[in-house]
Amino acid sequence: MKSFAKKVEVPSCEKCRNFNHSSFCSLNKTEQYQFSEHKSFNLYKKGQVIFYEGNQPQGLYCIYSGKVKIHKLGDDGKDQIVRLAKTGNIIGYRALLSADNYYATATALENTFVCFFPKAIYLNLLMNNPEFAMETIKMLSGNLRNAEQMITNMAQKQVRERMAGALLFLKDFFGLEDDSATINTVMTRQDIGNIAGTTTETSIRVLSDFNKNKIIRIVGKKIKILNKKELSRIANIAE
Repeated sequence: MKSFAKKVEVPSCEKCRNFNHSSFCSLNKTEQYQFSEHKSFNLYKKGQVIFYEGNQPQGLYCIYSGKVKIHKLGDDGKDQIVRLAKTGNIIGYRALLSADNYYATATALENTFVCFFPKAIYLNLLMNNPEFAMETIKMLSGNLRNAEQMITNMAQKQVRERMAGALLFLKDFFGLEDDSATINTVMTRQDIGNIAGTTTETSIRVLSDFNKNKIIRIVGKKIKILNKKELSRIANIAE
């Protein structure tokens, strides 16, 4: 793992390509330097856990590159994806702010490079920089809105609608590859079904039906969207 990590040169926070698109952009030069001085950098290979549900948080994680799923074990023993994260996103901050244990587990969906900032540094900057605190509140608000929308979809939509919506969500969140059609991530049928609130078997069946009707094309583990208009119609989402 170390030999792979050495191939990536980690810039200081102020020179990071993700910096101006994150909540950290409100930090001044001195604060940026403090953040950089105390950060560590790690590679998490595909399937490797970044932090576990129930553990105490020791700091903040910022994704330098890669993709992560935040998932929680339900009372029925089934895993439920509650959030996805990508390059530039921050994870693990909710537990820090609430002084609680992690409410879910974070797992790398692909080889993912992550910057780690100690708890004391993050909380100190949060308390002394009102603009940074406001950006954090906006981030929490956005995540709450997305969670509420997910709950609404689960309660009100049929499984085909939810599956179509899940594919459109993945397209919007992770973007498309150079062909402007293939969703830029690889997720298991179980994970896609999880996002849509259905079983793996149903996920496989609905995706196969979409593929048969040339709405999508399944290419190995990847999914190409052939008819976005029809997918939006099935998902009951206005174009």
